[in-house]
Amino acid sequence: MQREQVLNTALALLEKQGLATTTLEMLAEKLGVPYSDFKPFWPDREALLYDCLRYHGQQIDTWRRQLQLDETLSPQQKLLARYDVLAEHVQNERYPGCLFIAACSFFPESDHPIHQLAEQQKLTSLDFTRDLLREMDADDADSVAQQMELVQEGCLSKLLIKRQLQDVAVAKRLAEDILQIAQCRQFGALS
Repeated sequence: MQREQVLNTALALLEKQGLATTTLEMLAEKLGVPYSDFKPFWPDREALLYDCLRYHGQQIDTWRRQLQLDETLSPQQKLLARYDVLAEHVQNERYPGCLFIAACSFFPESDHPIHQLAEQQKLTSLDFTRDLLREMDADDADSVAQQMELVQEGCLSKLLIKRQLQDVAVAKRLAEDILQIAQCRQFGALS
């Protein structure tokens, strides 16, 4: 069995069942292998969770890099693309990104490796947003990036509980509004 297959299956379980309730036994049952097969690689649930979040972070980073290199999209389109991808996943009952929000809550100690991994993902997202805003010469890119990340994190937090597709649409609309206001400021319309 391939590591990626195990991690993808574990991510799907974590996104559907939640961080608190997913167990190694559930994963073993889903994959149809004995639980003992995981012990050499993931001695406990925390080790598996860490590896899953690291793997998921790599997937998101790859998506971001590909998006940044896509010359057919404007910076604004790239900033809003996360909501389109999120909507696709939510339609398939997957909640990417929510695990990082949940991990920060589930492991609140800032020195815990899982918390640090989740925080790093949030910082990487902020950098991605800030870089695209700077590329479009947005007024006060740092502040606008903070606002956009707050909307995204709020959407992901709400998805953890409500799991409603309409929340993604509302968050995307808020992000569009933030971008419009930033552009108005840039051209002096709100001076």
